[in-house]
This record gives sequence, C-alpha cells and structure tokens, in this order.
Amino acid sequence: MDIDFKISKKPLVYEGAMRFLEKKVEKVKNGEKDFIWILEHPTTYTAGIRYSKNEVIDKKISLKKTNRGGKITLHNPGQKIVYFAINLNNRKKNIRNLIKQIENIIIEFLKLYGIKSNADRKNIGIWVNNKKIAAIGIRVSRWVAYHGFSININNNLEEYKKIIPCGLDNKKITSIKNEGKNFKKIDENLKRTILKYISKI
Repeated sequence: MDIDFKISKKPLVYEGAMRFLEKKVEKVKNGEKDFIWILEHPTTYTAGIRYSKNEVIDKKISLKKTNRGGKITLHNPGQKIVYFAINLNNRKKNIRNLIKQIENIIIEFLKLYGIKSNADRKNIGIWVNNKKIAAIGIRVSRWVAYHGFSININNNLEEYKKIIPCGLDNKKITSIKNEGKNFKKIDENLKRTILKYISKI
C-alpha cells in the first residue's frame, strides 16, 4: 500500500507540526495516500481530552491542549514521535487492532536494542519493568486515525517531574538510554519496523 513517509531531522514546534498534520488528515479523508511522519519536538507539554488540572505539578509550565486521546504528556528532544493519518476505510475498521499493531511496532522496535517490553491492558502505552517507555494517543474522524505515538530514546527524563505523566503518578518513566542501551540508527530502524506492521492495520 502506497504511503507518504516523512522524516524530519530537526525538532519542530508543536503547533506548526499540528497544523501540518491536520492538513494531511483532511487530504487523507479526501482520498490521498496514508501519511506517516517521524520527528521530534522542543520541550512541550500537551494535554489530551481526558487530562485534569491536578496532573500539572509545576504550574509555571505552558500546556498545549490537543484533541488526541489520553492525558498530559511530555515531548522533548531525544524523544521520537510518530504522527500518522491512516485511512481505516481502506483497511480494517478496527480501533483495537490499530492499537495492537502500534504496540507491536514499538515492542519489535525496542527488541532491536535489546529491550524486552510489554503492553498493559489497564494503562495504554509500552512498559519496561513497570516503567513507561512509550506513549500512545490517537483520534479517529470519519475512520481516519491520526496523532500517533512517542518513544523515549535519550531525552531528559527529569522534565517529566513537572507533571503526572498520563495520569499515572505511581509509574516511572524510562528511555532506551536509561536502560543502558545504545541508540544508533533510530530513524532507519523505526521506519523499517513501521513498514513491517503497517499492512496489518
């Protein structure tokens, strides 16, 4: 299946990236090919539709509200984000399967770096020894799924202390670097793993 795949090397401002993604979503709704985008953001705190104000610990931070699912999370340099616009009208109209394949992408990608991880039915995302390494947040409109997921590679985890990430105050956050693993060829390995599983969505 033909896919428009984009990789940005420099961190991009969140608001600009969202405007670009929303335009792509409308084009996909109108029949253009699916879109997948690997990128990073400068330090940005975003709030999904289920967030609560008491999840903000440092009241000085600027919070960007978004229409994705989920609660508050952090994006910062060293974290890889995968945004997408995928037309489920041309695939399986199955949100649970979409989430499952995203989980598989992340789990298989982490295996390339010697990291064993797992999904959690109660807490969406991917976990390594009860520490969260990847977050998932999507929205579906007219059976086009968009937003995406993020994976902590070598980002500054201290910045998570300013929030209760994803509403999980009893969970810790980790990264590939924090697990003592190398983090070479991230973009190439991530793209290859995405393309391996995209046909199953």
